[in-house]
Amino acid sequence: MEEGFKNPKALTAAANPPEDVFRAAYMLHFVLGSGMLLPWNALITAVDYFGYLYPDRHVEKVFSVAYMASSLVVLGLMLSLGWCRRVSSLRTRLNVGFCMFVAALMATPSMQWVWHDDDDGGKMSSGEAYRVVVGSVLVCGLADGLIGGSLIGSAGMLPKKYMQAVFAGTASSGVLISILRIVTKASLPRTPRGLKTSAQFYFILSAAILIGCIICCNILHQLPVMRHHRRHRSFHYILSPYGDPSALWEVLAKIKFPGFGVFLIYTVTLSIFPGFLSDHGVRSELLGDWYPIALIAAYNVSDFAGKLATGVYVVKGVGKAAWGCVARLVFYPLFAGCFRGPAWLRTEIPVAALTVLLGFSNGYFTSAVMIMAPKAVAEAEAEVAAVVMAAMLGVGLVAGSVVGWLWII
Repeated sequence: MEEGFKNPKALTAAANPPEDVFRAAYMLHFVLGSGMLLPWNALITAVDYFGYLYPDRHVEKVFSVAYMASSLVVLGLMLSLGWCRRVSSLRTRLNVGFCMFVAALMATPSMQWVWHDDDDGGKMSSGEAYRVVVGSVLVCGLADGLIGGSLIGSAGMLPKKYMQAVFAGTASSGVLISILRIVTKASLPRTPRGLKTSAQFYFILSAAILIGCIICCNILHQLPVMRHHRRHRSFHYILSPYGDPSALWEVLAKIKFPGFGVFLIYTVTLSIFPGFLSDHGVRSELLGDWYPIALIAAYNVSDFAGKLATGVYVVKGVGKAAWGCVARLVFYPLFAGCFRGPAWLRTEIPVAALTVLLGFSNGYFTSAVMIMAPKAVAEAEAEVAAVVMAAMLGVGLVAGSVVGWLWII
């Protein structure tokens, strides 16, 4: 079978795919990448709403641990067993995942309709409601693992521009959600009832966008350029190390530096964002409850810019990218200064500047190492390498979620 991969006709066909007309495949990967992270961004950007409902729950940190841990479980199952890859197509996995996203996001407005409160001052703060919200976050995490492992794994076997499109899309979802939250919040009165109504519109519109992603993943499946790449990838499936522990360790050894880099990126980022920026962190008398929303928007825009920057220039060499990831540890003492340092360092401008740097470096180095890793292994191992990178990213997210609790100790 390996000799078959050296067939000149097969190699020539693989090297000459059909034209990506109107860059449709690139744009659809971008949209699906945006949809992949949209529920997470929707949950953390509604900090004012969940903070009002559950003021003593540290919801951002609970959401982080629940979401990331459940996502990591699915990624681990995909790598160790390869079960979903064997029994379902990429198209099916994406459709199931996005449907789970829609159902989970609609849980919050649905509870508002079912447990309607006639008093403007009332709060939907029952233990049952909180458990349903956390349950919907868990479902979002499971869907994220399914979609992320499938989409990133698929992009790992494609030309590198598609991986860049996926991660630029993930950053664009943060920008889109920030705009959506600002518009829905600003368009209604600043009362408890106005806050609840704006959140309902916000989650409904987010779910509508995800329905659009379901349509997009079915269109992507039909594009000639994607059909070509699927045929080419099928030659390598038999050699894929899915489900073989020793082969998985060999792949991990080959990509240990980018794997460690993406783990460190998200350990640092998630231990600071969003918890430090929205819960027991910094405050602004000038902006009030708009301050965390403004900081999250600044982070999302800069993260988007960083991921777009890899479409222009990618740092040369895995070593340089890994050292760039390590250098981000400097954000810990800098943000600690914004939390407990002198008064001037706790003001809006230093905090906003650090937030922008955190976002840009997160976006750039994430996209860089995710592009590099699948290209550092044999083509038959590229999909698994990409899923391993997604799993390392997930481990970093869980670690960051746990470390984030240290800010309130």
